[in-house]
Amino acid sequence: MSLAAPLSRRGLLARGLAFGCSAAASPLLTPIALASTPGENRLVVIILRGAMDGMDLLRPVGDPDFAGLRPTLAANGDGYALDNFFALHPDLGGLAPMWGAGELGFVAAVSTPYRDRRSHFDGQDLLEAGTGADLPPASQRDGWLNRALVHLDGAHQRTAFAVGGDRMLILEGAALATAWAPDARLDLSPQSRLLLSRLYGADPLFAEASATAMDLADDPRPPAAAADAPRQDPSEVLAAYVAARLNEDTRIAAFSLGGWDTHQNQATSMRPALTRLEATLLRLRADLGPNWRRTAVLAMTEFGRTARENGSGGTDHGTGGALVLAGGALRGGRVHGAWPGLAEGALYDGRDLMPTRDVRAHAGWALHALFGIRRADVEGAVFPGLDLGPDPRIVA
Repeated sequence: MSLAAPLSRRGLLARGLAFGCSAAASPLLTPIALASTPGENRLVVIILRGAMDGMDLLRPVGDPDFAGLRPTLAANGDGYALDNFFALHPDLGGLAPMWGAGELGFVAAVSTPYRDRRSHFDGQDLLEAGTGADLPPASQRDGWLNRALVHLDGAHQRTAFAVGGDRMLILEGAALATAWAPDARLDLSPQSRLLLSRLYGADPLFAEASATAMDLADDPRPPAAAADAPRQDPSEVLAAYVAARLNEDTRIAAFSLGGWDTHQNQATSMRPALTRLEATLLRLRADLGPNWRRTAVLAMTEFGRTARENGSGGTDHGTGGALVLAGGALRGGRVHGAWPGLAEGALYDGRDLMPTRDVRAHAGWALHALFGIRRADVEGAVFPGLDLGPDPRIVA
């Protein structure tokens, strides 16, 4: 369903649709981008759209100020104790075996250089572009994963086509890339199907991908599934598709999971996003089989949320957050990073978790360890101007 072609520093294949501002945190927009590279290590980058609350997913219950800042949220179940300081959100208890096996970890108090403006779209663009505090002009934007591909000798790009999904800036750029959303909720009219079949039917790159997407619009289950079997959640469909490609020649995949914007009643409104994340990681682990031990999953978000809960039982746009790590290639069973504390004087601008390290440094060191990209190339091209600093040793 996709075409492998040699990487080039010239040209761009980008497909996407424009959506309103509410799309920034939508749980239904889930495009995938895929790439093949030499070697057996695999990298999956998941963008958690909507500003995931790292202090709720990874709860610093050992901090003496935590309960006071979040009297409602802190009382929402004890969660799964990871160590004597952090606890995992109670709705992620299904991931406890991964933690015990050293296949799940976290980095606390991280962020991009994005500060104070707190726009979902700008924050996501900066996260995916991997640039500094300011985004480059729109005409010059490309993604940090795409720039990484350019520095992998002998790499080939393998991609799929997007129907009804948002753009993935993270894999746009000089290396040829496009995306396909295996969306289990596509609603295509007969006219739309006819148009797609005529438009892409003769194209060797898009014909099979568009046909598969239309099949998934009818039912995301495998053809052999019983007629009365329940429909799969879109996140599991997506994870299964990614795992199948990674079990072949694909080595890098990027996609997004939305629904993390929790201004009100966070104890309830965050639950669907947590359920999707848990299901996605468990499905990747199950379907990758032996390849899971060579896989690194980085799940990151555009910015964190306020340290204090608001009057409606939610949290507002903040700064510091958390990075989720999964896979047998990573050093799990631990929380990496320095914790800044939640005392009044320790908060960023008196309201947010203070970031203690740039999330790009962890992604950069992962690229170096997994694919051998030189530190100079990571700092000079993949994340231009970034000082990687000391190796956090998140890769096993």
